[in-house]
Amino acid sequence: MAQIDRDDRVGIMDDDEPVDIPPVLPLLPVRDIVVFNYMVVPLFVGRERSVRAVDAALAQDRLLLLATQRDAAVENPQPEEIFEVGTVAMILPMLKLPDGRAKLLVQGLARARIVAYLENKPFYKVKIEKIDEPPAQEPDLEIQALMRNVCEQGEKILEFRGELSGEVSAILQSIEDPARLADLAASNLRLKTEEAQALLETDHPIERLRRVNHLLSRELELSAMQAKIRSHAREEISKTQREYFLREEMRAIHKELGDMDDRTREIAEYKARISKAKMSRRAKKEVDKQLSRLEQMHPDSAEASIVRTYLDWMVELPWKRSTQDVLDIEKAKRVLDEDHYNLQKVKDRILEYLSVRKLNKQMKGPILCFVGPPGVGKTSLGKSIARAMNRRFFRISLGGVRDEAEIRGHRRTYVGALPGRILQGLKQCGTNNPVFMMDEVDKIGTDFRGDPAAALLEVLDPEQNTEFSDHYINLPFDLSRVLFITTANLADPIPSALRDRMEIIELTGYTQEEKLAIAQRFLVPRQLKDNGIAHVAVRFSPEAIRKIIAEYTLEAGLRNLEREIATVCRKIARRVAEGKKGPFLITRGNVHRFLGVAKFLPEPGQDEHEVGVASGLAWTQAGGEMLYVEAATMQGKGELTLTGQLGEVMQESAKAALSYARSHAKALGIRAGFYEEKDLHIHVPAGAIPKDGPSAGVTMATALVSALSGRPVRRDIAMTGEITLRGRVLPVGGVKDKALAALRAKVFKVIIPEQNQKDLAEIPSRVRRKLTFIPVRSMDEVLKHVLCPKPPKRSKAKGQVRS
Repeated sequence: MAQIDRDDRVGIMDDDEPVDIPPVLPLLPVRDIVVFNYMVVPLFVGRERSVRAVDAALAQDRLLLLATQRDAAVENPQPEEIFEVGTVAMILPMLKLPDGRAKLLVQGLARARIVAYLENKPFYKVKIEKIDEPPAQEPDLEIQALMRNVCEQGEKILEFRGELSGEVSAILQSIEDPARLADLAASNLRLKTEEAQALLETDHPIERLRRVNHLLSRELELSAMQAKIRSHAREEISKTQREYFLREEMRAIHKELGDMDDRTREIAEYKARISKAKMSRRAKKEVDKQLSRLEQMHPDSAEASIVRTYLDWMVELPWKRSTQDVLDIEKAKRVLDEDHYNLQKVKDRILEYLSVRKLNKQMKGPILCFVGPPGVGKTSLGKSIARAMNRRFFRISLGGVRDEAEIRGHRRTYVGALPGRILQGLKQCGTNNPVFMMDEVDKIGTDFRGDPAAALLEVLDPEQNTEFSDHYINLPFDLSRVLFITTANLADPIPSALRDRMEIIELTGYTQEEKLAIAQRFLVPRQLKDNGIAHVAVRFSPEAIRKIIAEYTLEAGLRNLEREIATVCRKIARRVAEGKKGPFLITRGNVHRFLGVAKFLPEPGQDEHEVGVASGLAWTQAGGEMLYVEAATMQGKGELTLTGQLGEVMQESAKAALSYARSHAKALGIRAGFYEEKDLHIHVPAGAIPKDGPSAGVTMATALVSALSGRPVRRDIAMTGEITLRGRVLPVGGVKDKALAALRAKVFKVIIPEQNQKDLAEIPSRVRRKLTFIPVRSMDEVLKHVLCPKPPKRSKAKGQVRS
C-alpha cells in the first residue's frame, strides 16, 4: 500500500539540477494524493507489488513513476484503474519497517504520461512519455497580476490556518515561473483527488495557474467562513463566562443582603424534598453528592439538566410511602364476590395471603401468574384484588417488549435516559406496595437489545427483589412489598426459569350456566348503563342469553358475549332515541332481529350408531369441544391416509392406533392380513382448522377398530385419552373443559383415563351430577364400552337375516 503519511508535512524542495529520466520506469500506484512537480511527500508502502517497485527503483537510479488510483478502496488496481498521467519522482531517504513495510520520502521531478504497461509481475513496469513544460517567457502584465493574486490568496489562506510565516511568504514572492507557482499552490490546497488530477493533466502553465487561482478563491471563502464561525464560537464562550461571573457576583450580593436567588432557592427546595423522601442511607449519600455537583454547575448547562432529572426521580420515588392494607377477611371476600362470579380458587388464594399477612406483618408479597384464555377476567381480577386490599393498582403490558431497558431502565450516559417501567409504575402509584400487574408475560420478545424475561428474574424473585437495581438510579430499591401479578394465555411460552419463580393459577373457561349468571349479574346492567338506557324497561330472558352464548359466540371468556349484548343495547337505544317506548323484551325468538343470523352452529350430533365414526373431546383456547373422528377402509395395499390438517402429535397417535389394531387383530375380531389388501383413511372434520395434541389417540383407535371390524360405535359416549402401542390409556389435560363440551353436545357419558379421576374434583358439582364418567386403563376397556355388536347381514336373494 502506498499512501501519504498524514503526520508529516508536505514540502517543496528547491532543486533545479536537471535529472535524466529514462523511458521505462517502475510504477508505484498511490491513493488519496496527487504528487506535483517539486513536491516532497512521505509515503508508506505496504503492498508487495509496490515494495518490489521501490526496490527496483533503488537498485537503479532511484526514479519511479507515481500515478494515482481512480478508486482508493481497490487493493490491487489493474492498469485501467490507474490514471494515465502521473509524476516522475526521486526516492530520497527510505526506512524499512519491521513489519515489511517501507517509509520513504519522494520528490516530484516531472510530469509524465503512461504509454504502455510492459510488465505486470512482480511489479508494474511502464513505458512513459515525459510531458515537457513550455519554455518560460517574460510574463506580461496579466500574468504578473494573476501570479500576484495567487500569492496573496495563498498567504491569506495560510494566515487563516495559522501557518503563515515570513519564510513561506518570501518563498511565494520569489517564484517567477507560473508553472512552478501553480504546482506549489496546488500541492498545499485541500483538493479532491479528481480536482488535483485534472490540474496535473493541464499542460499549459498559464491555464493551470488560472485554475489554481479559481480554486484558491473558493478555498479562501471557505477559510473565511470557518474563521467567522470560530470567532463567533469564541464570542459565545466569552459571553457565557461573563454571564457566569455576573451571576456569581449577584449571588454574593443576594447572600450579603439576606435574599435568595433562583438557584439558591432551587437547591434549598431539593434539600427539603430529599429530607422528606426518607430514602435509604446509601441513596441519600448519592443524592447529596449529585446535589453538590449541581451547586457547582452552570444552571443552563446540559449536565445540570441531567442532574436535575435524576434528582427529581430520586425524590419522587416512594422509598417509604405505602398504603395501609385492609386485613378484614370478610370485607375482602365481599369485594371479590361483588366483582367476580365463581373463580373460587383464585379468591381463596388471595384470602389466604391476607390471612397470613394479618398474622405476619413482615411477609413478602407472593408472585402470582394467572394463566387462561382471553376474556376470563385476569386483568379485572387484579383490579378487584387491589380494591379488596385498599392498594393502588398499576398495569403494564409486556406483549412485544424486546428491550431489556424497558425493565431495568437506561444508563444515565444516554440522552433521554429514564428508569424502567417498574420504577415508573411505582412513581405513578406513589406507594411502594401497589398491586402491580404485568399482562402478556408469555409474549415477551428477545433481540440484540437483551432479554426482558431474564431481567424479570430479579424483579419476580422474593429473595432478590429486596435490592432491585435499576440502571438509571443505579441504587438498590426494595420491591418486596409489591404484590406482583402476571397474566398469560399459555404457560408453555414462558421461560422455565421465570415460570419457576411464579405461582401459576389457571383460569379455565366458563360454563354456559356461569356465563348466563355473569351476564345477568354484571354484563347486562353495565351495558344498559353504558348505552344510556338503564332507566328504560329492558329485559333479557335467560333463554335469549343462552342462545347468544351458544350461537353468536365461541369463546372460553366473555368478551364477545359482552359485545353481542352491547349490540342489542345499542339497537334498543336507537329505538328509544327515535321516540319509541318500552318495555323491550329480548327472547330466544327475537334475538336474530337484533344480531342477525347465528354466527356459530353447534356440531350436528349423530342420529344413530355408525361404523368408523367415534366421538372425541378436544381442548382449545375457546374451551372444550366435540371432535368427531371418521375412519374408512378400501381396497389397496395397506397405506394410511390422514386428512383434516392434523399436527405431528395427532399423526403419531393415528400411527400408534394402527399399530395397536394390527398387533391385536385377532382379539379384536379383525381379519388377519388386512393391512396387505386394504388402505385406511382417517379424517377429522373440519378440514380447514389445524388440530394437534395427544387427546385424540383413544378416539382414533376406536374409529379405526370399528371400521376394520365392522362394529358400530355408540353415539352417546364421548372419550378422551392418549394411547400407547400396548393399548394403555394415558392421562390428558383440560378434563373440565372437555366435560363441559360433552354436556353442551348432550352426551352424558364420558370415558376418561383412570389417572384423570383426580381432575373430576375441579368440575362443578352441578356438571358432575349430569354426567357419568367411565375411567379406563386400556383400549380393551374402551372398546368394551363403546363398540356395539356387529349388525347381522341380510341375504340379498331372499331378504332374510343371516346369523
